Amino acid sequence: MRKIFIITIVLSSISLAQIDNGFKIARLKYNGGGDWYNDPSEEVNLLKFVAQNTNIKTKPVYEFVDLTNGNIFECSFLFMTGHGNIVFSDIEATKLRTYLENGGFLYVDDDYGLDKAFRREIKKVFPEKELTELPFSFGLYHCFYDFLNGVPKTHEHDRKPPQGFGIFINNRLCLYYTYESNPSDGWADPEVHKDPPAKREEALKFGTNIVVWALSN
Repeated sequence: MRKIFIITIVLSSISLAQIDNGFKIARLKYNGGGDWYNDPSEEVNLLKFVAQNTNIKTKPVYEFVDLTNGNIFECSFLFMTGHGNIVFSDIEATKLRTYLENGGFLYVDDDYGLDKAFRREIKKVFPEKELTELPFSFGLYHCFYDFLNGVPKTHEHDRKPPQGFGIFINNRLCLYYTYESNPSDGWADPEVHKDPPAKREEALKFGTNIVVWALSN
């Protein structure tokens, strides 16, 4: 279901310059050897879809920001994915926590093989918090398109049910994590994973909900 949508952006201390010039998604580069850089067409295609189907002005480019040396505070929305290992230093964990506490948003998609490392490293960022599975009634699943069963199943992986987890700061979802679903692969160019058109459209609609929710809450 499409809905009439007027976006209200609320980002406390994170720069709004990129939104004024067109909303962008920054791929988060991390250490540890995992392929943080895979499928660079994903964000570009999602941003094009968002611009075509909402009133959000986007800048559909692939950009990444280095967690070690980059200024993540210039980015309102970070995207993290990969198949392998992740390592956050203490300084990086503190930096990411500060970013998230000050209005930033991080979407993490397990591209198959990321889960163990991600769960380990996010405890460095928020040792006092747990990843909480979001109920199907949660607003992200209904804010623009309706996903009555929560996260869609884009790729099978281990044939487990898809799940969406979150970390909240002052009741704001600052980190969203999808597991056993891999919607971001559905954003890639059609020839990359050869997903059926309906499956790609479903994934792009779901990505639109993530963007809408991140920018309006």
